[in-house]
Amino acid sequence: MFALLRNQKVRNAILQVFFVGAIACIVIGGWLNAQQTLAQQRITSGFGFLWKSTGWEGNFSILSAAPNDPYWWFFVVGIANTLFLGTAGLMSATLVGAAVGLARTSSNEMLQLLGRIYVDFFRNIPLILQVFFWHAFVTHLPAPRNAHDLWGMKLSSRGLYVPVFNVDGIYLLASAVCLVAAVLLPFWLTRTRRIPRPPEQRRGLCLVASVGLLALASLIVVAGRVPGEPFLSVPQLQGLNLRGGTRISPEFSALVIAITLYGGAYIGEIVRGGFKAVGRGQVEAAASLGLTPWQAFSRIRLPLALRAMLPILANQYIWLIKATTLGIAIGFSDFFMIVAITINQSGQTLEAIGILMAGFLLINLSLAAIFNRVNKAIALKGNQLRS
Repeated sequence: MFALLRNQKVRNAILQVFFVGAIACIVIGGWLNAQQTLAQQRITSGFGFLWKSTGWEGNFSILSAAPNDPYWWFFVVGIANTLFLGTAGLMSATLVGAAVGLARTSSNEMLQLLGRIYVDFFRNIPLILQVFFWHAFVTHLPAPRNAHDLWGMKLSSRGLYVPVFNVDGIYLLASAVCLVAAVLLPFWLTRTRRIPRPPEQRRGLCLVASVGLLALASLIVVAGRVPGEPFLSVPQLQGLNLRGGTRISPEFSALVIAITLYGGAYIGEIVRGGFKAVGRGQVEAAASLGLTPWQAFSRIRLPLALRAMLPILANQYIWLIKATTLGIAIGFSDFFMIVAITINQSGQTLEAIGILMAGFLLINLSLAAIFNRVNKAIALKGNQLRS
């Protein structure tokens, strides 16, 4: 016995067993204590409430939802709303952050000053305060009768009304997937090693793939057209309200604007740090080889900067996804708000919070796994960013 304890591997294994056992005892003890407390207060536990009808309506929903739908479907609706808000916020914040980061690394002193003012201003104002400000701003726009007309769109205090195709939602989703694939597939075709042709000889294949996917997206939209309705629904004033098109709620607009401006300030600093991490020697070597400034930027600085900023950018994206929970402050029907309403209405606190935690863990771990995969794919062996 004592001879086994002298072995370092045996001692490590025993310590790990005791550690895991202690955690298991704590978890089991907490669960039993919670069950006893719930029984004393005559509160039922379990997930049977998920199949009960909710009886409420949300103010925003990507998926169709009715008051007689069960709780589990509203959880799905909440996750879809959170993902839609997070995707819109991350994409717009990335565009703003890229512009701000490039301005801060520019040789133009005015652009540098404007980028620094932007970062110092929006980064140092709490996000919740920006959400309240933009919600107050969009809800104090003119009434529908005096709505602003912007290229066929109507902007009023009740939201932004935009023209939309009278196409079934499933067909619109399929066409959107084709459009995204039409953008990403050529990029993959030029970089993959599974095709024996050299990259410069794959342009025709990329063009055919993009045109084919765009044509497929058009055919899907035409096939999913709602019969008996005009192909394009344009918002128009009818009575005291706007009809037609699709409505983007003020809550969604305020959250997207706040996340874009706030997240753009942080992403701008990440972009600036990524370009600063590229050594001056690489830039000077590109100039000595006769590369133009654009060639040096697109082929030297940008790829190396992306490799440097990607890990930090992943952390920022995950943080911004979690920041979507601030929608509850202005009544946006995201995953967090639906869970909060579920707790108030059904009393299933532990179960609802467990579902909330599991949902955000699934979203954020999936996002982290994607970024880790991309980071591993583009990583360079050794440190090649030194000046």
